[in-house]
Amino acid sequence: MIETPKNLTKNILLGMLFGFIVGASFYYLEFLPQRLNDFFATYIFNLGGSIFINLLKMLIIPLVFFSLVSGISSLTSMKSLGNITVKTIGLYLGTTAIAVSLSLMIASIFKPGAGYSSEIAPPDKLPEGQGLYETILGIFPSNILEAMAQNQMLAVVFFSILFGIALNKTNHLTGNFSSAFEKLNTVFMQLVIMIISFAPIGVFCLIGKFVITDGLNIFQEAFKYVVLLISVLFLHVFITYSLILKVFTNLSITTFYRKMKEVAIFAFSTSSSAATIPVTLKTVQNDLGVNKNVSSFVVPVGATINMDGTAIMQGMATVFIAQMSGIDLTLIQYVQVVILAVVTSIGTAAVPSAGTITLVIILQQFGLPLEAIGIILAVDRILDMIRTSVNVTGDAAVACIVANSENLLDKEVFNK
Repeated sequence: MIETPKNLTKNILLGMLFGFIVGASFYYLEFLPQRLNDFFATYIFNLGGSIFINLLKMLIIPLVFFSLVSGISSLTSMKSLGNITVKTIGLYLGTTAIAVSLSLMIASIFKPGAGYSSEIAPPDKLPEGQGLYETILGIFPSNILEAMAQNQMLAVVFFSILFGIALNKTNHLTGNFSSAFEKLNTVFMQLVIMIISFAPIGVFCLIGKFVITDGLNIFQEAFKYVVLLISVLFLHVFITYSLILKVFTNLSITTFYRKMKEVAIFAFSTSSSAATIPVTLKTVQNDLGVNKNVSSFVVPVGATINMDGTAIMQGMATVFIAQMSGIDLTLIQYVQVVILAVVTSIGTAAVPSAGTITLVIILQQFGLPLEAIGIILAVDRILDMIRTSVNVTGDAAVACIVANSENLLDKEVFNK
């Protein structure tokens, strides 16, 4: 088994801490020369963070492709693939529905938008997204190379499944060609380890870039909204995921969260489920004991359709803006928010702040002021980082549940 660098989690946390300290020093200490500030912002934090993210993104498509193809080509029954698919999508949509329902319930009780006094500042430009039709059509690419170049994850997963099935059926005619994909998958997992060895430096740059630009004034006047949203995110990740893990697998909850620390920190610093895929795959397979036949499907699909953190934000933001505007949502409208959040989560890109795209759709549905998104965006940066950590934790939890149900979970590795 490929080994992870020692003390990686500790070093990542130190990198994050130093990023906060250095970034905050440049932001708050006025006597520091502006030239030095600009140099650090551009050539240390910005450049270093961008290089680290690019290195992670560089591995996403080949890692997903080789991992998924090698996993499917080694399956003894195609029925198993069907079972994995149904269970994965069902669990993802189910947890998303729970997430947005929890958010709406908490928001309706504590009323984050009541008495909000600030003027609504419209954003410079409203984000644009694609509808359900375009999302479904995008699963079936006309040009797979173009889809890979544009990181269209659902299209890549679909093609990889088809290729894996074809390889599975012709393996006896191609001289066990699937073994080549097994070896290539091992090589790319080693590449992941090599790149995450530099994670402490990458996290230092990413956190420093955020703090040197925006400081630590994330709460502003939407304090109640921010606190409630963070509370619901933590409730969902520690209560909902713990319950479904215990009910469906009876695995140790403590062990699961301890092994997920590294992935959660990665997701927090990158704000992108897609950029975290290499690290999530490595942890789910090597540390949680999920067979690659399951993880290679569940994790990439989760990075695309499992948006529990985003759904929580959408529910909270919708109620917040409605209350702020003096509009009382009915029970039927609450149900509509749940349905919309679940459906639109499928088309939400696994990139920073992508949830604001689908929030536009929900606000338009209820005639709520779109300019209020300016308030959400003003405090969204740090919240988006937390949401991404929630999303990847959900990906890993579902991977464990699906693997356990298919007897493809190595509990010795999990408990090690």
